Amino acid sequence: MTSFQISQPTLKAGGRPQKMIGINLAYLFALPAAALLAVVILAPLAIVTALSFTDYTLGATEWSGVGMRNYGELLHDKVFVNALSNTALYVTVVVSMSVLLGLILAILVHDSGRLRRVYEVIFFLPVASTMVALGLVWKFMLHSRIGPVNELIAALGFPRIDFFNNPSIAIFALAAIGVWHLVGFDMILFLAGLTGIPRDLYQAAAIDGADGFWDRLFRVTWPMLGPTTVFVTITSSITAFQVFDTVAVITHGGPGGSTEVILYQLYQASFQYFETGYASALTVIFLLIMMAISVVQIFAARGVHYS
Repeated sequence: MTSFQISQPTLKAGGRPQKMIGINLAYLFALPAAALLAVVILAPLAIVTALSFTDYTLGATEWSGVGMRNYGELLHDKVFVNALSNTALYVTVVVSMSVLLGLILAILVHDSGRLRRVYEVIFFLPVASTMVALGLVWKFMLHSRIGPVNELIAALGFPRIDFFNNPSIAIFALAAIGVWHLVGFDMILFLAGLTGIPRDLYQAAAIDGADGFWDRLFRVTWPMLGPTTVFVTITSSITAFQVFDTVAVITHGGPGGSTEVILYQLYQASFQYFETGYASALTVIFLLIMMAISVVQIFAARGVHYS
C-alpha cells in the first residue's frame, strides 16, 4: 500500500509562519467591524467636515466652496456665543449636582440591606425613560398656573414661579430636570465602585482612629472612588453637553434665547433654515469641544490612584 506524506512548511525559529497566519486571520476577523466603523462613523464625519467648507443648502443642486467663511461667521454669531454660554452653564450645573447626588445616593443605598435592589430600580427609572416624555411631564409639573409644584408653592403662601418663562431661571429649571434624569445612572456607577472597595481598608482605618462616617468617607471611600469619579464625570459631561430634548419640547430656546443650546441651534440651522454648510461647521465645532473636554478630564485625572 502506497503511503502519502503531506509536506509541511519549514518553520523558522519561533514558528513565524503560524504567527503571521494568526495575525492575518486577526485582521480578517476585524475587517467587518472596521468596515462598519468606517461606513457609520468615519464616512459621515468626513462628509460633514467637507460640507462645512461649502455654502450648501438642503436640496440645492449647485453649491460652491467658501473656505473658512462658515467658521468665521460662527465666531461672530451672537446666537452661537449665547448658545455656547448657556450650554456651558447647563453642563456645569448638571455635572456637578448629578455627580455629587449620585455619590450621596450610592453611599446611602449601598448600606440599605434588602431594600437596595428596590432603591436601585426606583432611582434608575428616569434613566430608562425617554427625555421627550419626561419633558412633557415636567412641563406640566412646573406649569405656572396648573402645575402641582406651583399649587404647592401657592398653598404655602409664596408667589407662583414661572419656571420656563423667566429668563433668569429657565436654564436652571432645565438643568434640574437633567440632574433628575442623570443622577440614577451616576448612582449605579458609584455603587459598582463602592462594591470594589476592600472591607479591610475600613478595618485598617478604624484601627488608626478613622472610625466615623466622615473620616471613612474622606480617607477611604472618596480616594478609592477616584477612577470611578473620573469615569462618571466624563460620561456625565458628554451626556449633559448633548442636551436637546427638553429644550425642544419645553422652551424652544426661549424665553429670549435664555435656553438656546448648541444642539438646538444646530437643529434650527439644519432643519428650519436648511443652512447645511453652516450647520456642518457648527457640528464640527461641537465635536471638537466634546473631544477637548474629554481629553482635559483624562489628563487631569492621570494622577488618580487606580487600585
